[in-house]
Amino acid sequence: MARRSAQKKKKISLEKAVVHIQSTFNNTIITLTDPAGNTLFWASGGTAGFSGTKKGTPYASQLAADKVAKEALKYGVKRLDVYVKGPGAGRESAIRTLQAAGLAIENIKDKTPIPHNGCRPKKRKRM
Repeated sequence: MARRSAQKKKKISLEKAVVHIQSTFNNTIITLTDPAGNTLFWASGGTAGFSGTKKGTPYASQLAADKVAKEALKYGVKRLDVYVKGPGAGRESAIRTLQAAGLAIENIKDKTPIPHNGCRPKKRKRM
């Protein structure tokens, strides 16, 4: 039986990347993608070693952003576009951490979904 050799992982080198920060009250998920939207790396408050309510803190999102920034530098990324989504506490601290890591942030865009009329209300209660 012929044995297949393990395929070598392609080395990706990027000048510019996109970071998506999804921040809820319970957690912050930070995803590094290429400009086409293919995920390269992600981290969250949970992968930074926190559990429970501590995942939603700005410090947890700071550590997660630091992980993503180190990985981005490995890929050779110098410039970033940042898309932020959600109402959580870790939004600003994650962006500050990315800047402090030496990555140049070009755009910051808030992609938080806003209801234009909301859901239909419940039926009135009959007495």
